[in-house]
Amino acid sequence: MLVQQLIPPRLALVSVGASLLLLSGCSLKVPGLPDIQDSAPRQNVDISKISDPIPRHEKPSRYGNPESYVVYGQRYHLLDSSEGYVESGVASWYGTKFHGRRTSSGEPYDMYAMTAAHKTLPIPAYAAVTNLDNGKRIIVRINDRGPFVKGRLIDLSYVAAQKLGIAARGTGRVEVKTISVADSKPPVKIAKAETETSITSSTVEADSEASKLYLQVGLFRERINAEQLRDKLSPLTLPAIHVSTDTSSAQTLYRVRIGPLSADTEAEQLLEKLASEGHQGFRIRVH
Repeated sequence: MLVQQLIPPRLALVSVGASLLLLSGCSLKVPGLPDIQDSAPRQNVDISKISDPIPRHEKPSRYGNPESYVVYGQRYHLLDSSEGYVESGVASWYGTKFHGRRTSSGEPYDMYAMTAAHKTLPIPAYAAVTNLDNGKRIIVRINDRGPFVKGRLIDLSYVAAQKLGIAARGTGRVEVKTISVADSKPPVKIAKAETETSITSSTVEADSEASKLYLQVGLFRERINAEQLRDKLSPLTLPAIHVSTDTSSAQTLYRVRIGPLSADTEAEQLLEKLASEGHQGFRIRVH
């Protein structure tokens, strides 16, 4: 397996042999290379509109779970399971510099999604992260490797760091505790007649005005790749599939989203349907 598949996108900016240590949200000087600056997005983000992910059963990532891997001469051994993991340490974050780049799981990094990077937990995994200074608590989906900086425990997405209250400082003291599907809150109950309704475009249209819930299933640097994924998903009888343009960072990116959806229950059904066809996605609320 290529080392590039194991390390997060922020470490793939230079050759594997380069001595690169990136401090999330801070500038970095590498001999022979210009300064590399990570930053927050230019636009304000309403974090109240972004929900924590709901833990669900997922297949282990094909790319992100080697028995062990080496970065900067140090070998890391993955944990056999995420069950019962609790650890305290320093959290950092990463943002625009890596938005859209490939994570260790193979998924594109999305700084607006509630995700994180960890060195040894299986991918994907879900964890509750608590800010030990202000008591704020979030849930993140771990889909990347890192941070490979001494003394760092977890690297949060920009939005996750904002919700936890550490984005401005760059780092913060946290507790990371993995959670299982059984530990998470159950989905909101709805009427029996609604649970039996088939998932079609017409199911969503009735409540499309009020709904802000979507599934994001792709993030690409080339529009043609986003359109190819949209066309590939079209035969699956899904709600409306959109390709939208993201200009929040220096590079224009293209998102593939399904929706709007009427409820988390419908989103869960669609995620299971997509997984059975070999596709991944996550919930996102758009205002």
